[in-house]
Parts: sequence; C-alpha cells; structure tokens
Amino acid sequence: LHEIAPAQAGNEPAALGFALALVARHLARVRGEALLVVGRGHPLPYGHGLAGLGLDPGRLLLFEVASDGDAYRALEESLRAQGLAAVAGLIDAALPLAQSRRLHLAAARTDLLLLVLRPPEAESPNVAATRWRVAAGKALRDRFGCIERPCWQVTLDRSRNGRTGHWLLEWDHAAHRFGLAGALAGHAAEAGAGGVRPERRAQRSG
Repeated sequence: LHEIAPAQAGNEPAALGFALALVARHLARVRGEALLVVGRGHPLPYGHGLAGLGLDPGRLLLFEVASDGDAYRALEESLRAQGLAAVAGLIDAALPLAQSRRLHLAAARTDLLLLVLRPPEAESPNVAATRWRVAAGKALRDRFGCIERPCWQVTLDRSRNGRTGHWLLEWDHAAHRFGLAGALAGHAAEAGAGGVRPERRAQRSG
C-alpha cells in the first residue's frame, strides 16, 4: 500500500498525474490492466492525457463509487481479481488505520501495485509503506508551447525501505521512467543519489 496526497489544495491533478505515471511504469513491465476507483467530484483522466503519460487508455478501467466505504470495498475486491496489474483509488477523507491494514495485507498477497490518493489535509496514522506529497513542477515546453515532459515536485515523507527526501522529477513517457529535473541535476548527492532512489522505490511499489 502506497499513499499519495496533493501537497496542498489545487494540486489534485498533479497528484493524480504522478500516480498514473507510476501505474504506466508498472504496466510497461507486466501484463494486465489497471483499475482506477474514483468517487464523484474527483478529477478524471482522459484519453489524450493518458497517452501523453505513456499509459494505453485501453488498459485502464474506471470504476465510479459514491463513498469512501464503496471505494475500499472495490479496492479490496479488485486485489483478488484476475487480470489486474495495478489498482488505485481516490478517497475523500483520511485513510483509517484499520482499513489501511486490510488493504496492505490484501496487497501483500499479490504482485499488484496498490495506490491510494487522499486529500491534502486528510492525514492520519496508517500502515502505508510509502507516503508521497506531490505538487506540479515547472515543465519544459517545446516551441509550440506543449509540455515536453511532465514535471512534479515530490516529497517522500515516509519510506519503510529507504530514505525520505524531496525531488523535482521529470517523467519520460517513452522510456517509462523518472529522472531528476535539470534544475536539480547538480544537487544529486544532496538529494540522496538524485533521481535514482525515487525510481527504485517506484519499482518496489510494483
């Protein structure tokens, strides 16, 4: 179980984009589809945006729910389903400790990537292996004004298997990998091996 949250209000689309990049990276290495469980009012991905992240829209299933309770039930059931490689859910409140234990144990019995996205202010004790906070970064643009590579400011507040830290990450949708953005490339040592550690943690997430 991995928890992702916007750094502050207004960063919800950035957090969702980061989560979907993690899903795209995972799907690039394994067979199967991904399931996104979404409550009403949350931002939804669209085909061109998914393709821009290197995620085949045909491999992403959307499941709309009415409440967090429904979202948790859908996530638990999907972890038992055949053919899925990754599961992500968007919730409206803090992830309860007891519910996080159930999801974490269910995910531990599979090879699925499990992500839960919560609101920025909804922090609570839980058993997530990693906790990420995400904000939009200033991305490079081509001569037409289009984004060349998505960019995020990410903070790893908790990691059971490594160091925490803060990075400015770029996403290469063709190679399905994260890299340290050029603005911080000269400070790789200060960031704890630069862009390598976040990528390795993303691999562990799978």
